[in-house]
Amino acid sequence: MVFFHQTSSLGLLKSLKKSPMFYPMPKHQQMPTVLGCFIFTSSYQCAKPVDPRIRPGTTKLSFKGKGEGIRETRVGKDYSSPRPFNLFAAGASKRRSGPREAIEDSERSILSRRITLHPPEKPLSAGEWEELKGQFEGLRKFEVLMFEQMIACNSPIDVAKSLLAAVAKREGDIQYSILLKYLCLCVSQGSTEEIYDVHDILKARFKTLETSGYGLLIRGLSGTARWREALSLLEELKKVMTPSKSNYGDCIRGALLNREINLACELFHEMLAKDLVPNLDTLQIFFDTGRSVKYDILKTELMHILSYLRDNQVYPGEALMQSIKQWFESIPGENWKGSLTTIKHSGQCPSCNQSLESINLSPEEYSTLKERIIKDVIQGTDTFRKTTPQELEEFQTFVNQCPPFDIVIDGLNVSRVYNKAIPSQTLLNVVSYLAQQNPRMLILGRKHMLKKSAQWHRNDMAALQKKAHFFFTENLSEDDPFLLYATLHSGSHCRFVTRDLLRDHKACLSDSLTRRLFFKWQRGHQLVLSDYIPGKRIKFESVLNFDTIVQTTGNTWHIPYDDNVLERSSYEVPTKWLCLQQK
Repeated sequence: MVFFHQTSSLGLLKSLKKSPMFYPMPKHQQMPTVLGCFIFTSSYQCAKPVDPRIRPGTTKLSFKGKGEGIRETRVGKDYSSPRPFNLFAAGASKRRSGPREAIEDSERSILSRRITLHPPEKPLSAGEWEELKGQFEGLRKFEVLMFEQMIACNSPIDVAKSLLAAVAKREGDIQYSILLKYLCLCVSQGSTEEIYDVHDILKARFKTLETSGYGLLIRGLSGTARWREALSLLEELKKVMTPSKSNYGDCIRGALLNREINLACELFHEMLAKDLVPNLDTLQIFFDTGRSVKYDILKTELMHILSYLRDNQVYPGEALMQSIKQWFESIPGENWKGSLTTIKHSGQCPSCNQSLESINLSPEEYSTLKERIIKDVIQGTDTFRKTTPQELEEFQTFVNQCPPFDIVIDGLNVSRVYNKAIPSQTLLNVVSYLAQQNPRMLILGRKHMLKKSAQWHRNDMAALQKKAHFFFTENLSEDDPFLLYATLHSGSHCRFVTRDLLRDHKACLSDSLTRRLFFKWQRGHQLVLSDYIPGKRIKFESVLNFDTIVQTTGNTWHIPYDDNVLERSSYEVPTKWLCLQQK
């Protein structure tokens, strides 16, 4: 350990169901149950398991063509110098990863061209289906793939029924997986009678279903006159597993469409109690219902949803944002008016001139975050795999003996921001730039930086030690815990310099509240070197002064929302806002 102090600062068969042959057989019989031309063996008691990770309507495909291959060709650009970007702004990661994603799009295009199944535009006879299948000799699961294409192309239900008839005629049975694909098509088109038919068939044939079967039936029934049967399916599902947020959302939708407000609210709170994050369309139907149902209990619930968005840092999409705006503007006698805006860097809203909440943590929040960082990150067992208790203790002693720092710098991270330059010179240039305001700085490095080499010039290192304090860890040690400790220990004014997003360390935190505090603190304290050209340009991203969460002053609401055009990563925040004012 070496340290230096600075020296200066996702009906079946209506006609068949009406057949006199449609009645369930006793379960102990082994004779087949005949549904018109569809024969189902009653000996099956449970559905064949289906991988719950694969949504109905999708199948993993792997095709190889002779001589086919994918050659990656990278665009001939110079990525050595980072282009200006806002690390935490929505769409930043998408822009940075453009070349790689272009390659992946090309790979998917090649795969899609290897085989194409075009669903017929009208029903085919069994013989015609067999002829078509013969054209794809050697292709496994022809029917499954054809149903997937029907789903993708939104094919007429009659075409799908004709394929089911052909399968039943050939095999004397219809596999569960094929029946599920048919159900998926019916649900996607809202074919109510067919959904009823498939539901009745599945319930007569199987004691239980697998996850996707339950999910499709719940979704299909929730928007129909038999919506309460979706609630029964939800209860069945609870006996074996926790239903998904989509299962709950579909049942909530059924309740709200039928004006069962209390039931919808109960389901919503039950879902939250299971730590399920509701889909945005579930939240949207609450607000859409609120425009036509003026119940106080519903208004209270909508305010609760807004608090939920705030407390969990959930951002509406454009559709939900518009529903929220329209609901506010529909409240009788309150005269709300909404407008879309972009907040100034100062934190002031140009629509209402209201200043948004500061990005800075309160003293209580800061104390809580500091304590959890030290316990979960600094002293966490994962840290000791990359450093030792002795090294950490020595560092803590060093920091405690120094006056509070204004800036803490990840030396290696900064030094490699421009790969065509000498690291020691890059670090010296950046530190010299920061030193213009005479801050008290700490540079974290590793011991190999002290050895004379082509990358680490002694004169550069000597000059650096005159501008800042230094602490050199072992070469295999992890820098980030030291960076976090020194910054937090120095106080809320201290900022840190690194291009690292610190996501691993955020994930180490034991509860969601602390993780949100960490992200807020990070956005308000991390200095990001976004543009650097030796001898020409050094640019740091501006640190926002306001927090990006739902907030209100009583007569105003400010709601950040996702732009449909931009793809936002989990560590980024929206840049567009809905401003609501009570006139």
